[in-house]
Amino acid sequence: VGEFSVIHGAARVDIAVINGSIHGYELKSDLDTLYRLPSQMEAFSSVMDYMTIVVGRHHLLEAIRIVPEWWGVSIAKIDSHNSLDFCEIRATEENPHRDSIAVAQLLWRGEAISILENREQARGVRSKPRKNIYERLISVLDQETLRAEVRKCLLARTNWRPDLLQVSYGG
Repeated sequence: VGEFSVIHGAARVDIAVINGSIHGYELKSDLDTLYRLPSQMEAFSSVMDYMTIVVGRHHLLEAIRIVPEWWGVSIAKIDSHNSLDFCEIRATEENPHRDSIAVAQLLWRGEAISILENREQARGVRSKPRKNIYERLISVLDQETLRAEVRKCLLARTNWRPDLLQVSYGG
């Protein structure tokens, strides 16, 4: 999913690959600035299972210095055949510090209510603000189950923002 919003739109990762995990890719060309990267890192690190920053040569050293150790770092460059080539500089590791509320906020209201209804835990929150629904979710589900339910809902969505590119690779 391109331009994948996290924390109710507080930040958007350039590309999110959703399957057995959620892997975010943030792209920073040599023409970009890293000005917003610290706030993006905080938002992306709260929800992504894996995260990779892809930079041009200009930002490589600064990106390695700034991003958490578990983030992958890749460089994008033009090869001798004038094709774009990606080189992994640091492998991505699993995120050790996800925030359950931020993960729950990836769900639309109806999706969150449906998860609670399936567990007979929606009573008293159906008409409450989303904050209360998310709090109920994290009180009912352990983080691993919550993350699995969120991925299932994200994969089932058919009406993402229409201006965004969605690509499916056979599941």
